[in-house]
Amino acid sequence: MVKLIAIDMDGTLLTPEHSITPRTILAINKAFEQGIQVVIATGRAFYEAHGIVGEYDLNLPYICLNGAQVRNEQHEVISNYPLNSELITQATDIFKSEDLFYQVYTDHAIYTTSIERDIDIFIELAEQSGGSPDVEKIRRLMRDRLTKTSLKEVSDYREIYEREDEEVLKFLAASVSKPKLVRAKNYLNEIDDFAVSASSYGNIELTHTSAQKGIALERMSENLNIDLKDTMAIGDNLNDISMLKRVGTAVAMGNATSEVKAIADVVTGTNIEDGVASAIENVLNNEYENTAK
Repeated sequence: MVKLIAIDMDGTLLTPEHSITPRTILAINKAFEQGIQVVIATGRAFYEAHGIVGEYDLNLPYICLNGAQVRNEQHEVISNYPLNSELITQATDIFKSEDLFYQVYTDHAIYTTSIERDIDIFIELAEQSGGSPDVEKIRRLMRDRLTKTSLKEVSDYREIYEREDEEVLKFLAASVSKPKLVRAKNYLNEIDDFAVSASSYGNIELTHTSAQKGIALERMSENLNIDLKDTMAIGDNLNDISMLKRVGTAVAMGNATSEVKAIADVVTGTNIEDGVASAIENVLNNEYENTAK
């Protein structure tokens, strides 16, 4: 019986417009009514994730930045797994060697050295995947993030690394060059203290090895006295694999990568077909009862 549900955000809980559908909100609230705990498990920072989820009056705990930070229902920080100065140097040296543009995520904000470069890469990746991105909309959204201070532009990341009151929790590197990404991932995977994943085919998400969604979800389930076999996780991309491998019921979105679908017990609808709502409804109707590993 599912007692805990972990839900990824981008490509999963959120539609392409970064909203949550009424059917999904209703399904989550029905899960609450039946005593099922729901947690957000995202690569986003808390200040970004809650900025969206909070609009729907959902009082949820958060596994943020792929597990680098965990917050309870009162949004208090339960754990942080920062990258130390040695790991920061190793990561940035590799990114620079492959000419990868990257952002720095801390417990305070997200930093970039060029908002225009961020926008250009986002557009190029969308075009490369066969899409027709709304350039003006993308620019408006990025500028809005700057206005709301979740994204800050700095001239040099070193000023952040030197701050004693701020911790680096994640790097997000992106490129339209697959060979560069592959080489960088290979170098990073050789360093034991790194967890290397991705939230799309054109990026690398880098955290401490202890900062993974699956590890964080396992700790949360222990604290709630819930067996992992009674836990369901829903995701779509590589940074979801660590939790999908651990839970009793692993659900892949219809728009998930082939790697995610390959390890899932169930494939639900896409994020424009209310796939999350459908998965939760099936739990409430006991239709996933026999999928547990």
